[in-house]
Amino acid sequence: MDFSALAISTGVVALAEMGDKTQLLSLMLAARYPKQALAIIGGIFIATIANHACAAFLGHWLTTFMSPDLLKWILGLSFLGIGLWLLVPDHIDDASDSKVADRALQVFMLTVGLFFLAEMGDKTQIATIALGAKYSDVLSVTVGTTLGMMLANAPAVWIGQKFTKRMPIKWVHAVAAVTFIAIGAATLVWG
Repeated sequence: MDFSALAISTGVVALAEMGDKTQLLSLMLAARYPKQALAIIGGIFIATIANHACAAFLGHWLTTFMSPDLLKWILGLSFLGIGLWLLVPDHIDDASDSKVADRALQVFMLTVGLFFLAEMGDKTQIATIALGAKYSDVLSVTVGTTLGMMLANAPAVWIGQKFTKRMPIKWVHAVAAVTFIAIGAATLVWG
């Protein structure tokens, strides 16, 4: 294992992730599902490993058949969709006859899917592509970038849990929805 690649990958991605849309997604998921922090963190971990491994191996190939304009539209519309989705009441929390383990699995799978998609074209994914090109040890880069993502996002999940105890969940959802819609609109207008 190349410890230099591991350390640089961890630091670069942890810094790049601060204030990023996926960190906001972590905060939003924790606020929406305050009793499922471990499922969310596990989902972030699995999604990041999968996404960053793909980025290290296939990132350059994907950009050869997808124009920057197409990618901009896909990302912009995805952010708008997530923002609108936040305005829809959640029925998982209302299912009183549902087992806690079932809810945890649902939240885990939701987190994996959303986080994987949100990372597509993100600066941390692009950083992973660049780090994969610079260092020949793809495993060290993938482990390092995943560690960097966890260092930035796990605290966001714990903070999101604390918000729901002090702020009405409808307000948290509204703020997150407006933020995602604004990111989507900005992506579509300015790229």
